[in-house]
Amino acid sequence: MMKRRDFITLLSGAAAAWPIAARAQQTAPPVIGFVGAGSPERTVYLLSAFRKGLSEAGFVEGKNVSIEYRWANNAYDRLPELMADLVRLRVAVITTPFSTAGAGVAKAATTTIPIVFSIAGDPVQLGLVASLNRPGGNLTGWTNLNVELDPRRLELLHELVPRATVLAHLVNPNNPYTSSEITSVQAAAGAIGLSVEVLTASTNPEIDAAFVNLIEKRATALLISPDNLFSNRRVQITTLSARHAVPTIYPYREDTEAGGLMSYGVNIPEEYRQVGVYTGRILLGEKPADLPVLQPTKFELLINLQTAKTLGITVPQSLLVAADEVIE
Repeated sequence: MMKRRDFITLLSGAAAAWPIAARAQQTAPPVIGFVGAGSPERTVYLLSAFRKGLSEAGFVEGKNVSIEYRWANNAYDRLPELMADLVRLRVAVITTPFSTAGAGVAKAATTTIPIVFSIAGDPVQLGLVASLNRPGGNLTGWTNLNVELDPRRLELLHELVPRATVLAHLVNPNNPYTSSEITSVQAAAGAIGLSVEVLTASTNPEIDAAFVNLIEKRATALLISPDNLFSNRRVQITTLSARHAVPTIYPYREDTEAGGLMSYGVNIPEEYRQVGVYTGRILLGEKPADLPVLQPTKFELLINLQTAKTLGITVPQSLLVAADEVIE
């Protein structure tokens, strides 16, 4: 039988341990579930921007927040299992930067864990949020409007190569926004007297085949869809564009820096930073339903004069003046 003195000692020891356990629970850092549609090797500088955004909200990885990374390596069919894994871990928030497909899969995976996305299209049209100003539900984030910029890219490409009458449009058939993007581009092309040949690709061999198809269809200019798949294969695409001598406009400055002719779009590191800021704000207690979907206020036009020279293209002065940056 336990003596009264032993019982009091045991009770006192347990009581002393409770505050320690409580403090341990209070100081356990929240966990972010980060799902990348591409590969970590190609995302190093973007992760730095994401962490910078987190730090602006007061969170530093390894100190007061931890991050569980999951990478699809461009295999979009793996996204559901990656999301399900993070839901099982009960992470505090899931973030899916630069991935329209990832945002849709995340929404299907949970209705309770907050989700911060960044996508190229309209999140209302895709059914991710109720409205841009009042998202409702458990999702919010950033739309970079890149798909909506396709008509402007078309105009810029036409200004650069006015003799081109047949345009090729490279799209990923697995992107949920592809159908409406094709419709938008065809309408914009028709308005300026161009015809459009749609090329589809979702793998490396299919990208190679698309360029062969481009030549067979006698397309003399090319528009690249703002899809994460193509961003992760920009070296392959810029190389093929140069090999086939086809003037091409891209959605991101990184494409032009890699040797592409011209790009018009948003600043991707800024997109990742904003996703980091929103992720931090949610960790601080704000609700996704109350955080408006962010939109860019500035777009960048870059022109690679070296590539233009190689293609035998003289860049009009009007474009040189309008360019945010000209790569000599």
